[in-house]
Amino acid sequence: MGEKVVAGQFDLSDRQRYREKLQKCLAGLERLLDEKRFDRPKNLMGVEIELNLAGSDGLPKMLNGEVLERIASRDFQTELAMFNLEVNIAPHRLGGRVFDRLAEELRTSLAYADRKAGEVDAGIVMIGILPTLGRDDLVSSNLSAVDRYTLLNDQIVSARGEDFLLDIDGVEHLRCTSKSIVPEAACTSVQLHLQVTPGRFADVWNAAQVASAAQIAVGANSPFLFGHELWRESRPPLFQQATDTRPPELQAQGVRPRTWFGERWITSAFDLFEENLRFFPALLPICDDEDPLEVLDAGGVPRLSELVLHNGTVYRWNRPVYDIADGVPHLRVENRVLPAGPTITDVIANAAFYYGLVRALAEESRPLWSRLPFEAAAANFDAACRYGIDARFVWPRRGRYGGTGEVDAVTLVRDELLPLASAGLDAWGVEPADRDLYLGIIEERCRRRVNGASWQAATFHRALEQGLGRDAALAATTRRYAELMHVGEPVHTWPVGLPEAVPLG
Repeated sequence: MGEKVVAGQFDLSDRQRYREKLQKCLAGLERLLDEKRFDRPKNLMGVEIELNLAGSDGLPKMLNGEVLERIASRDFQTELAMFNLEVNIAPHRLGGRVFDRLAEELRTSLAYADRKAGEVDAGIVMIGILPTLGRDDLVSSNLSAVDRYTLLNDQIVSARGEDFLLDIDGVEHLRCTSKSIVPEAACTSVQLHLQVTPGRFADVWNAAQVASAAQIAVGANSPFLFGHELWRESRPPLFQQATDTRPPELQAQGVRPRTWFGERWITSAFDLFEENLRFFPALLPICDDEDPLEVLDAGGVPRLSELVLHNGTVYRWNRPVYDIADGVPHLRVENRVLPAGPTITDVIANAAFYYGLVRALAEESRPLWSRLPFEAAAANFDAACRYGIDARFVWPRRGRYGGTGEVDAVTLVRDELLPLASAGLDAWGVEPADRDLYLGIIEERCRRRVNGASWQAATFHRALEQGLGRDAALAATTRRYAELMHVGEPVHTWPVGLPEAVPLG
C-alpha cells in the first residue's frame, strides 16, 4: 500500500476511520498469533542497502531517476532524495557459504549500477552520510519524484507545525533549521532482515537491541554533516531530529519521538505493534477495503495493510515487520542500525557479526537483557553513536557478584561478543571459512581501532594539514573514499590520507 500512495489531502473522518481500521488490524494480528498461523522456521535473511550518487568531484548528483531508468532492475529502487538509491538482495537461507554468495551478488549488482550511473557522469558511493552534502542539497525540490515521499513530507511538516531544528553537538556543534524532512535523506543505511517465528521474536528483538551498540561501535561511518564533524555515527540524531513531529512543548511532556530506540524489553511482537498504535498518530491515514477479521473468519490471511503502513512511519532502530509470502504470514526483525559501507566486504562482515551475535544472545539460558537495564542498553547505543570505536559501555559483570560495570567497546567485542558471534554462526550452519573470514575483519578493526568513521576523520584532518580548505578537504576525502570503496579491500587496511596526485588549495 505504501508504495502506491497518491499525494492528496485528508479530512477529519479519514483519521478516525484509519484509527478504527488499525484497531481491527491489531485484533487480526492477535488472532493470527493465537491461532499459530505464522510460517515455520526457515532461517531466512535479507539485505537492503541505501546508496548515494556523487560525481567525480565528490559532490552529490540529483539523478536517481535517470540512473534507475538505465539500471532497469527491480532490485534497485528510489529513496527519499534524488541523490539516493536502494538495492535489495533476495532472501537467503542462513548457512553454508551464504556470506560469500551475498558478497558476490552485491559486487555484481553495484558494479553494474555504477557503470550505468557513469553514463550520466555519476557514481555509486556507499557511505553513511555523504560528507559533501550541503544544506542546499537537502531541500524539498530535491525529493524523489514519488507521491508517497511528497505526502509523507507534507504530513510530518504539518504535524510539526514549524521548522525542524537540527542540533547535534559532537566534535563540532551543528545547529540549523530545515523546512522539510529532506535532511533525513542524508542517512543511508544497511537493513538486515531476519525471519523469525512468533515464539522466538521477543528474544531475537531483545538480542538485536542489546547488539546495536556494538554494531555501531565497530561499524560507524557517518562523522560529517553540512561540513561539520559531529558524532562518529551521526545518522541516529539526524534521523530523529529530521522526522521529529514534536514541537518543544510536546518534547518537554515526554511524548515519544517517531525515531527511537524504544523504552523496554518485550515479551511478544504484539507489544511493538500495540505501542505503535498507542503512542503515534497516523501520518498517512489511507484505508483499503479489506476487513481483516472477516478475512480471518473465512480462513484467509489478511494483509493488515493499515498496520503495515503505520508501522513504516515509526522508525525504530530494530523494527518489527509483518509480511506475507506464498500466502503464509511471517514476522521479521529489521535491523536498521548500520550505516552503508565502507565496502561490500565490510558490509558482509557487519552482517556476519550481527546474525551470529543475535543467534547466540537469543539462545542464552540466562538472557543478557535480564541482567542489563533497558536504560543502559539505550545509553550504550547513544555512546556508540557519539564515540564509535572509542566508546565505553555499561555491561553485566561476569562472576558471582553480578551487577554492571563499565567496559571499553573494543575489549567487549574482542573478548566476549566475537566468541558469541562465532558460536552463533556455527549454530546457523555457516561454513567455518566464511565465519573466520568475516569475523576476522571485525577483530582487525578492533585491534587497529579503525572503522569507516575514524578513517574519514583522520583523512580529512590529514588533508587540512596538507593545506586544503575545509570544503576541498571534505571533497578530497570523499573522492579517496569512493576510490578505495571500489577497490574493495576492508576499511581497516586503507591508508590514511590522500594520494600525492590530489592538488592542494
